[in-house]
Amino acid sequence: MQRLFRMAEIGATKNGGVCRLALSDEDRLARDLFCEWANELGCSIQFDTMGNQFATKTGINPNLPAVLIGSHLDSQPTGGKYDGALGVLAGLEVIRRLDEENITHKHSIDIVNWTNEEGSRFAPAMIGSGVYAGEFTVDYAYSRTDSAGNLFKDELARIGYLGDSKIKRDYKACFELHIEQGPILESENKKVGIVTGVLGIRWYNITVTGQEAHAGPVPMEMRKDPVKKLQAIISDLYVVADKYRPDSRLTIGSIITEPGSINTVPGKVALTLDIRHPDHKILELMNEEISFICTHKHKQVQLESIWHSPPVPFHKTCITAVEKAAQKLKIPAKKMVSGAGHDAVYLNRIAPTGMIFIPSKDGISHNESEFSSPKDIEAGVSVLYEAVKSMIG
Repeated sequence: MQRLFRMAEIGATKNGGVCRLALSDEDRLARDLFCEWANELGCSIQFDTMGNQFATKTGINPNLPAVLIGSHLDSQPTGGKYDGALGVLAGLEVIRRLDEENITHKHSIDIVNWTNEEGSRFAPAMIGSGVYAGEFTVDYAYSRTDSAGNLFKDELARIGYLGDSKIKRDYKACFELHIEQGPILESENKKVGIVTGVLGIRWYNITVTGQEAHAGPVPMEMRKDPVKKLQAIISDLYVVADKYRPDSRLTIGSIITEPGSINTVPGKVALTLDIRHPDHKILELMNEEISFICTHKHKQVQLESIWHSPPVPFHKTCITAVEKAAQKLKIPAKKMVSGAGHDAVYLNRIAPTGMIFIPSKDGISHNESEFSSPKDIEAGVSVLYEAVKSMIG
C-alpha cells in the first residue's frame, strides 16, 4: 500500500486521482520509480523496442520458462490510483514475500510494465503488449501520434525508454491482477474474481439518412426525420441485447445529428454501437441480427463494421492455479469474464495466461474516485502470490 500510494503521487490530480499519460514526463518518473524498487529487490531491468519494462528475479534454473506478472503504469487523463498500477506493484510484493519467507524458485519471475495500455494519448490501446504478441508491428506503433502531433517513437526516445532490441522469453504462466472496473464482485460480496476470459467485441458506425428541412414550415407527417426512425432502430437493437442476457452487452456511445441546428430537421443521424459477448457463436448471432435490423428491416440505414476482437478464453492451467489459491486461502471467489480489454488478452496468444480481479467500489473505474479497499487488495495479492508460487517450483 505504501508503494501504491507513493506511485499515485506521480501525476496526482486535485480530486485524488492520477494523470500519467503514456510517454509523458509523469510516465517516465513512474518507470524510474519502478526500476528503483525492483533493483532494491534484486531484480535486473530491461526494456524493449516498445519501452515495455521487464524486472527479472532470476531462478535457480534460468533456462526454464519464466513466470510473468504485470500490468501497466500509464493512466487515463483523469484516472484512478489502482487501474494498472496495482498489477505491476503486486509483482514486487510477490518477490518481497518470497524473499521474506526464504523461498527459492527454479523458474525466473518477470514483472512487466506494458507501454501505453490505456491508449488515451496514443491510439490504439494495449499497443505495447500488442507489439510483443505480434498483433501490431513496431513500425505501426512508432507511427502513432497524439493530439498534438507528437510521434510515439519520438516521445519514447525523449523519456529515455526506447530500447534497441526485442525481448522474447518462454513463459510457463502469466498472471495479471487488476481491479474489476465493474460492480459484480462487490454486489455479490466476493473478494476475488477468477477471470476465465474476456468478452468478444464488435464496433459499428450506424448512419440513418433523412432530409433536412425547416423546423417550422414543414408539417410532422411530411418530414423525412431520421431521428424519428432512430427510435424504432434503437428499440430493435436493445431487443437483441436482451435476448442474449446475462452475458450480452450493447452500448450506443455516441449520437450525432447533422447539421446539428436547433431549428433544422436533421438530414442525417450518426451513432456508434458496441456489442460484447464471451461466446463467439452468440456474438456472431448478435452481429447477424444487427445486420438484418440495419440493412433489411429499416430503410435508409447504413451499417459499417469498424472493429472486431474475438472472445478470449484464458488458459485452464492458470485459471485452476488462481481457483486453488483462493480455495487454499478460503477467500470468497467467483468465476467471471472480463468486460474490458487488458494486456492479458494479447499475451494469451503466446503464453498460458490468467487474470485475477478484486472489487471496485460502486463499479467505478477510469475515474479519480476509483477505490479498492486495502483488505480486498490484500486478498487479491495473496491469491496472486499463491498462484505464482504454485508455478515456480
